[in-house]
Order: sequence, then structure tokens, then C-alpha cells
Amino acid sequence: MAQPVRSESQKTGRLLAEALKLNQDQYRISFQSRFGRAEWLKPYTTATLEELGKQGVNRVDVICPGFVGDCLETLEEIALEGKASFLGAGGREFRYIPCLNERDDWIRALSDIVSANLQGWIATEEKEACATSRNRAMAMGAEN
Repeated sequence: MAQPVRSESQKTGRLLAEALKLNQDQYRISFQSRFGRAEWLKPYTTATLEELGKQGVNRVDVICPGFVGDCLETLEEIALEGKASFLGAGGREFRYIPCLNERDDWIRALSDIVSANLQGWIATEEKEACATSRNRAMAMGAEN
């Protein structure tokens, strides 16, 4: 499992950096998901943030592109604990860039991706059940 995570993460990081016109010395890719004492992919995000703070980097902007929405893992481990690690090591400004979360354009894009890849897997009765569920949610005040 680790190899696909590493290669996909590095590719995503590289593509984001290229889109943002960042030089190689302007970004880092790190990994934060691990359970207990087991080794995981390195470099670890906490260690990277501490190192950057100790090196005198004043500001970091952090994004977790491996997630389609913010979750406890990103909000607690990165936005809170990561911030504390960076600032505690001498950094001055930590900015967590939130995931796209429930943005309408993102939800539509995800829906389009899923629909294009299902290629007829959803049966007619399942489509009707989804429509009924959506209508009930809208009647209860859900937005879009």
C-alpha cells in the first residue's frame, strides 16, 4: 500500500507546485498518517514542520491534497498539532489551506467523475431511490 501512496502523493505535489509556479526549494511533500509506533512513509509532517521552524522559515502554507474533504485527521494532526510544532520550533506564521469540502463546484466535479466511471453500474431503481432520498433531504432544508 505504501508505494502507491508515495508515488501518487509525489505526483500530486509536483503538479500542484508546477501549477503554482513554485521552485523545488519552495515546497515539501510529507506524510502524516501512521498508527501507533509502526513506521510509515517519511518524511513525517511533524518532523518536517519542526525542521522548517528551526531553519528560520517564517511562514508555511499547508495543504492536504490527498483528501477530498477536511476530516479529524487533517484538522487535528495538521491544522492544530502541525501548527503548534511549527510555531514551537520558531516559525512565525502557519496557514492551513482547507480542502474544497462542500463547495458546489467541487461536489459537482466529484459527481461527474463518479458518474463517468460507474458506466451504468447504478440500476434504475437505485437512481430512483437516490432521487427520493435527495428530495427528502431538500424538503428538510438541505441546500442543493
